[in-house]
This record gives sequence, C-alpha cells and structure tokens, in this order.
Amino acid sequence: MTRGSRLLRVLFLLLIISGCAPVISKNLREQADPSLTFGEAIRNPEAFKGRTVIWGGEIIETTNEEDGDTVLEVFQRPLSWREEPQETVASEGRFLVRVEKYLDPYVYRRGRKISVGGEILGEEVRPIGKMEYRYPLVLSKEIYLWNYYYYYPYSSYPDPYYYGPWGYYSPWYPGWGWGWGFRYYYRR
Repeated sequence: MTRGSRLLRVLFLLLIISGCAPVISKNLREQADPSLTFGEAIRNPEAFKGRTVIWGGEIIETTNEEDGDTVLEVFQRPLSWREEPQETVASEGRFLVRVEKYLDPYVYRRGRKISVGGEILGEEVRPIGKMEYRYPLVLSKEIYLWNYYYYYPYSSYPDPYYYGPWGYYSPWYPGWGWGWGFRYYYRR
C-alpha cells in the first residue's frame, strides 16, 4: 500500500467519523452538568442559576427585542446522543433562550428544531392563554439549528399514457405493469 493511498484512507475515515459528532462543542459539553435534568430545572430554575445545560426542542416563537437580542420560546424535547431533539418522546415543558444577537424570525420559525448550550439565568413568567407559566431562562452560548425535511409522497403508479399507447405494459417500461414507487425526503 502506498503512502498516498494510506493517507487518503485515513482522511476518508476522519471525514466519516466527523459526520457523527455532537453539534455542541466539546468545551461546552464538559462544562454542562449531565445529571441536571430539564424536569428538575423547570421545578425551580432559580436554584440552578449559573449552571450550564444543553437542551433542545422545537421553536414555538421567535421575538426580537429592542436591544438587539432575540428570545426563543422552545418546546423542550429530550436529546439524542448527537444532541438532536427527538420527536418520538414526550416533552417536559417549555423554556426560553436569550441570544445576544439578532436572529431572523423567518429562519428561526415555529417548528424548527434547535439544540442550545448555555447558562441558566433564572426564570421568567409569561402567560400561556389565561395561565401564568414559569419558564426557565437560558443565556445561549451555542445554538444549533437543525435541517428539516419535507415529506413528499410519491405515487408508485406513473401516468399510464407516459409510456406510450401501451401504458404500463409497454415493452420499454421496466416495471411491466406494477410500477416502482418510493418515498423521498427533500432536505432544505
């Protein structure tokens, strides 16, 4: 094996492995307390003031404030090993994220998944309908906006006249009457 091919294999392996890394930096993950759960923090956010956490979920609302900061209201979801919010698991509540810069509300819109690493600042009380809700407030040090996928159903039966006058039974059609279909996702 030549030196060049060995180097190419190592680079390829590093590229594959790097695609599986968590999205929050190692430095911030080391500062975060993994034993502190969202459920504990939401019961008494003031008790955990100053602690670093990594939380995630779906954006409910993005509000830009007069001072140039942005506040995200997030529907909490447990995170996977890559810190991606899981859609199949129930939520424990909501939290607020203060970002010390302008974030475009179109990009950070309702339904987008985010992961946030930051420091708990305490709590903020805001109304949800007619009820007052106590939100844990996190000052963002790192924020990651996940790509999301559109699901477009694809018919497994094409237009019968697309393949000429024989329809599905055209000698040039590979399916010979059954048609092959599949689902695909469009990544934005």
